[in-house]
Amino acid sequence: MVTITLKPGKEQSLLRFHPWIFSGAIAKINGKPEEGEVVEIDDALGSFLAVGHYQIGSIMVRILSFDSVKIDQDFYTKRIGEAYFMRQSLGLAGSSTTNAYRLIHGEGDYLPGLVIDMYNGVAVVQMHSVGMYRDREYIYQALTSVIGTDLVAIYNKSEDTLPFKAGIDMQNAYVYGHRPADLTALENGLKFMPDWEHGQKTGFFVDQRDNRALIERYSKGRNVLNMFCYTGGFSIYAMRGGALKVHSVDSSERAIELTRANVELNFPGDDRHQATAEDAFKFMERTEGEFDLMILDPPAFAKHYNVLNNALKGYRRLNTKAFEMIKSGGILFTFSCSQVVSKEVFRTMVFSSAAKARRRVSILHQLTQPADHPVNIYHPEGEYLKGLVLQVW
Repeated sequence: MVTITLKPGKEQSLLRFHPWIFSGAIAKINGKPEEGEVVEIDDALGSFLAVGHYQIGSIMVRILSFDSVKIDQDFYTKRIGEAYFMRQSLGLAGSSTTNAYRLIHGEGDYLPGLVIDMYNGVAVVQMHSVGMYRDREYIYQALTSVIGTDLVAIYNKSEDTLPFKAGIDMQNAYVYGHRPADLTALENGLKFMPDWEHGQKTGFFVDQRDNRALIERYSKGRNVLNMFCYTGGFSIYAMRGGALKVHSVDSSERAIELTRANVELNFPGDDRHQATAEDAFKFMERTEGEFDLMILDPPAFAKHYNVLNNALKGYRRLNTKAFEMIKSGGILFTFSCSQVVSKEVFRTMVFSSAAKARRRVSILHQLTQPADHPVNIYHPEGEYLKGLVLQVW
């Protein structure tokens, strides 16, 4: 096994169990590792620290274990088995009312570079590192061993998530089982059709499950606006919660088609719902005073720190307009899924938007990602989803 030696003092982050090693911390590489190869990490004195996947880039090693273990079939079966047991404990795996959930959440499940979402027995796998791609057969076998007969299919959707420069000719495909006849999945008893083959991410944003349920509690008797609706999850919960009307907006025609299909699946012929394919800012500019419950769940405006300031301008503009247009006494759910936007920065941005709109605002809830998207306590960067529920006067 290739050994990587760190510079003096650079072992401190590993002693705190942080799962990344940056290129600037490396003193020398004893050998010529291929990208994705498992390597050993030693401190400057030659003492063992960890093992992980080597990769080319600013993050040069993603740590798999701080113990001297072999990264083999048993390793993956154990890690995926632990994650599955936790989802069973959460009432997700094996549930009769929810079969859409995240099984593996990268660093949060101590498998950095790997995401697996489950949809009614279909495991949708996304590999974000060459190391996970090299170990893919271990992953597939672990899924079949851990989930057993409840596993319908495995779909590898890593074509767009693997490092661009790695030169891997990856094509999305079923690697176990086949495309099921029934493409519906359940979330808290509601039906959805996740499009894992052509949709964004793994086909559905399971990270908003708990927050969608909260929307249901606030929707009775309200007029609801769901901006950036994608597949209409918030809209459908609002309808079940007793909303008077629900308007879903997204710039994508495909997203609006998915929203309409999901609404019809749960509430056939219900005329309370309307959907519009239009730019969010244009829609909001021409709409005012109609809604007393609004949801802002935009895509990640900032994926890197070098665009953070421009992203915050976008968030501020969006939230200011929402504060200006919502009815007095209304409820605003506002979110950011940008990992580089911290909770503190997000809250400050919302504060400045509220002040600019000159509205009285109270925080009712502070939201985050659900328990099947766990945050590794040694990797706080993993807490990417943040949200606020606000009452506006």
